[in-house]
Amino acid sequence: MILTDLQILKEIENGNIVIDPFSPSDLGTNSYDVHLGKFMAVYENYELDARQHNPIKEIEIGDEGYLLQPGTLYLGVTEEYTETHNTVPFLEGKSSVGRLGIDIHATAGKGDVGFCNTWTLEISCVQPVRIYAGMPIGQLIYFKVDGDIKNYYNKKKNAKYIKRTDKPVESMMYKNKF
Repeated sequence: MILTDLQILKEIENGNIVIDPFSPSDLGTNSYDVHLGKFMAVYENYELDARQHNPIKEIEIGDEGYLLQPGTLYLGVTEEYTETHNTVPFLEGKSSVGRLGIDIHATAGKGDVGFCNTWTLEISCVQPVRIYAGMPIGQLIYFKVDGDIKNYYNKKKNAKYIKRTDKPVESMMYKNKF
């Protein structure tokens, strides 16, 4: 079941959902709009290795925006810090962003119950497009869970993305054992 606007507000009041900063104007019928933060990153090397740490180079988006280029994976970040304690958040791109040929995630659209952080975005585009810090970039949709939870993300010993940040975070696949 997807939460409606009134249910999202109720969960915020109860402390089960945290959105910071929160603006009532960003609350949709059954979603909440999130915005592109001012920091992005690209991997320093073209060839990436899943078993190695792949360093990133930080980009700060200025007032003039930033021109995305096809064929490059950009890591972006939401302005909003979020917490979810009894719902599953899904991040989807806004249709207006998709109509510019921008994808905001490759595979990581689902959050876990207990996720407490900003969202790193996996941004790509099909043609050059200028983007701006603060622009609406996606929307969070919240699903109710059915049953008790044993393994909250923020309490897992092996959770890799729990350090609070306002910058995008590179892949930590290399921390897995395989």
